[in-house]
Amino acid sequence: MSDDWKLISEATASGASSVEFTDLTGFKIFKWVFIDVNPATDLTRFNFQVNADGQTGFNETITSTYFDTYHYESGDPYGPELRYVASQDQAQGTSYQNLTAGLGGNADECCAGEIFLYHPESTTYVKHFYATVNSVYSAQGADSAATYNTYIGGYINNAASAITAIDFKMTSGTFSGLIKQYGLVAS
Repeated sequence: MSDDWKLISEATASGASSVEFTDLTGFKIFKWVFIDVNPATDLTRFNFQVNADGQTGFNETITSTYFDTYHYESGDPYGPELRYVASQDQAQGTSYQNLTAGLGGNADECCAGEIFLYHPESTTYVKHFYATVNSVYSAQGADSAATYNTYIGGYINNAASAITAIDFKMTSGTFSGLIKQYGLVAS
């Protein structure tokens, strides 16, 4: 099935405040793959938001759930643990949806993962999404760095309008990294 994904575009961010993709037509499923996304500012999160047709500001209504699992480099005293993180999900919220724990700005504190968006052209149904991202959390102190795997799922609560743009950014500051956009070839 991997041969069915078509690379649509890619963006190499270097000190970018955000990366936006606007070609969300022609496929029922879209996937964005993040590779070595690294913030310039410590303890910031990588996130996304979308625009519906004719809208601006990246503030569509999202309902989501956020789980993560983590393990500290030191192995002690915490983890591994799987947990629901209520503070990172949205219940009809219009904020950017966080995809990671707080990243650090060092070379070993980047993230990698993917997000799927289903049928963004629909003017009948809400648009579902899910993401899986692995990152290195940057807490202060040598023994507090941890690897996090986050699982985010939900929907964009707009059934009447197509989604025409998706934006990726950090909660603050700029970032570097590669983001590739794919569309699933319908059979």
